[in-house]
Amino acid sequence: MKCPFCGDQESKVVDSRRSEEGDSIRRRRECMACQRRFTTYEIVESLPIIVVKRDGTHQSFDRNKILNAMVRAFDKRKVTMEDLEKITTEIEQSIQNTLEREVSTDKIGEMVMERLKNIDQVAYIRFASVYRRFQDVSSFIQEIKILDDNKE
Repeated sequence: MKCPFCGDQESKVVDSRRSEEGDSIRRRRECMACQRRFTTYEIVESLPIIVVKRDGTHQSFDRNKILNAMVRAFDKRKVTMEDLEKITTEIEQSIQNTLEREVSTDKIGEMVMERLKNIDQVAYIRFASVYRRFQDVSSFIQEIKILDDNKE
C-alpha cells in the first residue's frame, strides 16, 4: 500500500477492525520509510449486474423490484419482511456468484418462483400469474397442477 505522505510502497498493518455494518475492514498502517500512520479500508468489490428485459432493453439490477414483487405476492399472507429480505439477498448473491454481468428477467423470475414455491403456494401462484402473464383460467389451473404434482 502506497504511503500517502512519502509515497513509499512498504507498510505494515498495525490494527484491523471490522466496520459496524460488517461490509468493510478498517486497517491502520504504518509506513516503513517515514513511520507515519494512515488508514485504509478494504471492501468486497461487487460488479454491477445488468438485467436484460423481455423486450431486449438493459437496465441496472434493482433488488427493490424483486422485494416489491414479493411483497405484492404475499399481500395478506403470513410472512415477515425479514424473510423477504433474506430471499432477495439470496437471489442477489446467487446472481453475483455466477460472475455473469448480464442476467435475464426470466432467470430472476425463475429464481424467485423456486423460493416462493417452498414458502407459500398462494404467493407462488400470485407471483407466477404476473411473471408468466396468465391470460385465462386454464393457465392458472395448469400452474396449480404443476405445483400439486411437484408436491408429491
